[in-house]
Amino acid sequence: MPINIPDDLPATEVLAKENIFYMTHSTAEHQDIRPLKIVILNLMPKKIETETQFLRLLSNTPLQVDIELLQMKSHVSKNTPPSHLHRFYSTFDEIRENRYDGLIITGAPVEKMEFEEVDYWPELCEIMDWSLTNVYSVFHICWAAQAGLYHHFGIPKYPLEHKMSGLFRHKVLDPYHPLLRGFDDDFTVPHSRYTEVRREDIEKVEGLELLSYSKQSGVHIVADKSQRLFFSTGHSEYDRFTLRNEYFRDIDKGLDIHIPYNYFPLNDVGQPPHFNWRSHANLLFSNWLNYCVYQQTPYDLAELEPVVR
Repeated sequence: MPINIPDDLPATEVLAKENIFYMTHSTAEHQDIRPLKIVILNLMPKKIETETQFLRLLSNTPLQVDIELLQMKSHVSKNTPPSHLHRFYSTFDEIRENRYDGLIITGAPVEKMEFEEVDYWPELCEIMDWSLTNVYSVFHICWAAQAGLYHHFGIPKYPLEHKMSGLFRHKVLDPYHPLLRGFDDDFTVPHSRYTEVRREDIEKVEGLELLSYSKQSGVHIVADKSQRLFFSTGHSEYDRFTLRNEYFRDIDKGLDIHIPYNYFPLNDVGQPPHFNWRSHANLLFSNWLNYCVYQQTPYDLAELEPVVR
């Protein structure tokens, strides 16, 4: 089964070229099944690029998934055409009465700021609180993982001496957790961030479990004990060239930035970078949709019970 997306979303052209199985709204209206309802809160500046990355991963299952895109009302996006946002995005006020099987909250390039300094922090907190009663499972990505762990569990973030950028090897700590079902013992994940959460803080919280970890990049995936809240500090959704584009952007800004770790062959920025995280990225999101959402969420979302932390 495919993902269900708006007929003229820009991502459709990219997905079609890659033979990704998707279905437009007009076709999905004729399907007599109950699709999963997934909303993506897109906090990234280049929203069209991020849409495509997540839709590519969410399409790789036998499940039909209805996608809704959400933006922050309290923040003006400068890198996405207003016409695109008006056409394809909702605000929280427009969906607050709805219920969803899943919510993905993306990363955001604001990790150097204190959480409370981010202009949309109050609105984001409201959405995260709302998600505990109106969404079955929530997947927080990168900065959103740090924000969610801070908001829900009081876990702080810490500044890094240098930006954590590159491809890092991770160890599976709980091979029997449904989110990591079928994972190899170790696997590669891209990271791109200036801050971190620490293992000792995670392990102090009885309601949390650390699922994967890297000696170099630290905490990776954290789950709450209800298996409904997930926090990933990496960017498994990234394309082959995303870290490269970020690196050259930072160089152009005159930032003191290191070459992304283990990303360019022989650290030669003129060579095509490695792309060795696709299989686990697809498995991660298909496991989330299948084991953590589809097989657990109520058929009637009116029967959704709040997350117990």
